[in-house]
Amino acid sequence: MEKLTNKEEEIMRVLWKLKQAFVKEIVAELPDPKPHYNTISTVVRNMEEKGFIKYKAFGKSHQYYPAISKEEYKKTFMNKTIQHYFEDSYKNLVSFFAKEEKISVNELKEIISIIEKNQKNQS
Repeated sequence: MEKLTNKEEEIMRVLWKLKQAFVKEIVAELPDPKPHYNTISTVVRNMEEKGFIKYKAFGKSHQYYPAISKEEYKKTFMNKTIQHYFEDSYKNLVSFFAKEEKISVNELKEIISIIEKNQKNQS
């Protein structure tokens, strides 16, 4: 699975939120200044060709819906990010956020608690 462009991600977030939508409904959810309908229509068709979204036809209109879940995309994207930027190490990822002061000691304790709970459940 390839990474979505910024505009494609923006459209996917709308579709994940709405579950299904016509292009005019997607445009309505996008921030101002609103992109032109035809621009979004072209991006949506490209996303459909790439396999990210599907549609139901209603005459000449198409109602689009996600072909992949937010969780599937997030998992793939995060795995690639960790591989490319953190030498495939979750420790390096967490260390990065700790050094940047983007994660607190309490949040780290919560993460450790989750890991310990998951290990107990697997035993």
